[in-house]
Amino acid sequence: MVELAWSWTRHQPGSALARWFNGKVAGQSKRIRRIAIVALARKLLVALWRYARDGVVPEGAVLKG
Repeated sequence: MVELAWSWTRHQPGSALARWFNGKVAGQSKRIRRIAIVALARKLLVALWRYARDGVVPEGAVLKG
């Protein structure tokens, strides 16, 4: 999940989750970034579960057709 979270920040920079992460870690140390990415991974897991269960696309995510 942590690797997926790092990939999410790179490939979905406009999503609400990536903006939340970038807002939290702006100007912070590497240690804080590692802690915050775990929080992002947990939030992303919930968002992807909602997508799988209900079809709700995470806010700001871009899907390829």
